[in-house]
Amino acid sequence: MPDDLVEGRPSAARVPAAVHVLGLSVFALGTSEFMLSGILQPLARDLDVSIPQAGLLVSAFAVGMVVGAPVLAAATLKLPRRTTLVALLAVFMLGQVAGALAPGYEVLFASRVVSALACAGFWAVGAAVAVSLVPENARARAMAIMVGGLSIANIAGVPAGSFLGQHAGWRAAFWAVAALSAVGLAGVLALVPRTPVPTGAEAPDLRRELRIYRDKQVWLALLTIALNAGAVFAVFSYLAPLLTDVAGLPESWVPSVLALFGLGGLIGTVIGGRIADAHLFGTMYGGIAASTAVLALLALLAEYRWAAIGLALLLGVTAFTTAPALNARMFNAADAAPTLAGATTTASFNIGNTVGPWVGGLAISAGWGYPAVAWVGAAMAAVAVLATAVSARVHARSRVVAASYPRREEREDKREEERGEVRTEEEQARV
Repeated sequence: MPDDLVEGRPSAARVPAAVHVLGLSVFALGTSEFMLSGILQPLARDLDVSIPQAGLLVSAFAVGMVVGAPVLAAATLKLPRRTTLVALLAVFMLGQVAGALAPGYEVLFASRVVSALACAGFWAVGAAVAVSLVPENARARAMAIMVGGLSIANIAGVPAGSFLGQHAGWRAAFWAVAALSAVGLAGVLALVPRTPVPTGAEAPDLRRELRIYRDKQVWLALLTIALNAGAVFAVFSYLAPLLTDVAGLPESWVPSVLALFGLGGLIGTVIGGRIADAHLFGTMYGGIAASTAVLALLALLAEYRWAAIGLALLLGVTAFTTAPALNARMFNAADAAPTLAGATTTASFNIGNTVGPWVGGLAISAGWGYPAVAWVGAAMAAVAVLATAVSARVHARSRVVAASYPRREEREDKREEERGEVRTEEEQARV
């Protein structure tokens, strides 16, 4: 059994202000990513497009995140990280301005794609920076702060964007995110330290970093993240019709329940950030297994409104409790390539964000009803538990092998030391 399942204490290391600034920036990014769900109708009316066409703006952002994370991580590998963060955040801010000024659907679509690419790159590089600013046993805490920015975006940013869209026009929501991005940009410039690009043997090498994809632990971590995200978003994407058509809630209640989900996400992020550093696999097991149970109960009890409301809150808690642990696990598995680790985490999350709603939609189209999406989510979460079990087993085996067989460098150093001792004895004999 891995040591981090049974021992260790939460780190007392202080997380620097720069990590909190990165979390603030993620708040702006997350608000932009998810706020369209609340302004689709006024946006579609103003641009004279159908609701499905407007919905493609959400898909465009998700696809841009999947593609942009690894591509931009590789393209900016040899650039100073602070410079990269500033450039990406500036491009994202300009993308929001372009969206606010868009004269038609095509320009808005293009602005969403550009914004998604910048968002993906910022997530990848920002996660690597956050992890580099804290000790190894505080990585989950640092990632909890970044993920917390996303949770707060769901609680406050998305409802605020919806409110602005309904009362001041959908363009006002884009202007608000642009302003938030400007605040984040100022914070990055002021607080994120300059770090020189390593040179010599430690210089970034794309081919060397790509070797992490030979490691089955990296692929297991990627699979677990994608399955966990897919399980949650298979339900979250259809939560509104599930609440109104199955639970019988008035439409006016839906924003409040979505905010409850976000509140649960924030609570879960805080819990996960506090315990994941000491119990990494334990947090993954517990959180994903709890999500499986919550989703199964939601499928069974969706027709009871108070049960549906309470389970929506609990789903936010269980899903986001695992988020810091899943992020930290990826960085531990791909420690030699932190930038690509952040990119892989971002891409895998958005793969789940894309696949989960798609599979859930297939279940609805098959005539199984909205509760079927909860069964789909429960099945994906159950597979994620199995992936975690395999990952823990591989991790435990690798630790045993590492303890039994010293690294090649250590073996060579030992042989060199033994040769030196032999030469010394020969020299003493000649004397």
